[in-house]
Amino acid sequence: MTTSFQQQGIILFAHGSRDALWRLPIEAVAQRIQDISPQTEVACAYLELTAPDLPTTAEAMVASGVQRIAIVPMFLGVGKHAREDLPILVQQLQQNHPTVQFELRRAIGEEPQLTQAMANIALASLT
Repeated sequence: MTTSFQQQGIILFAHGSRDALWRLPIEAVAQRIQDISPQTEVACAYLELTAPDLPTTAEAMVASGVQRIAIVPMFLGVGKHAREDLPILVQQLQQNHPTVQFELRRAIGEEPQLTQAMANIALASLT
């Protein structure tokens, strides 16, 4: 899905797991983004236990010509990883790629749209 004309990218950043099936929902979100916006490069990256990691994913995007990368933490809660570890990783990416714009978004669990979607799903079980 990488082409030279793509200048924007999204990295979905998740924790990772030893269970190979754990990553399927994250990859489904990436595929949905690609379906909606084919001109946007999208990839998944993981903090630990699952490959690829964030530096590897960012490097591949930069190598393909992406100049603006949004990093979306796929965490429901804002724990130590989202609050402390991820900003350090993004700072290192910016130092390694000074001509690329990195935007660290807030954790997906802080987005009102997700809160509403989860409430709707929970309420659907009552009907």
